[in-house]
Amino acid sequence: MEFLNIGYQNVVSLDNVVAMVTPDSAPIKRIITEAKSKGTLIDATYGRKTRTVIVMSSDHVVLSALEASTLCARTEGKGE
Repeated sequence: MEFLNIGYQNVVSLDNVVAMVTPDSAPIKRIITEAKSKGTLIDATYGRKTRTVIVMSSDHVVLSALEASTLCARTEGKGE
């Protein structure tokens, strides 16, 4: 099982990541709001600006303060 460091000593299982998207669009903001109301939102930003929204196969939504491009670069060579 591979893990992805999403910043500030937090990791997620790379096997369960469905998508990594920016939080700018209205549909993504709606996903965040729905996850918060269902109790499946995990905020790993430590109070900083959300730069990436990670959608997991377990229906959890994880917020990260790192750019999506940074997280994608960290996945290079993993899961092969």
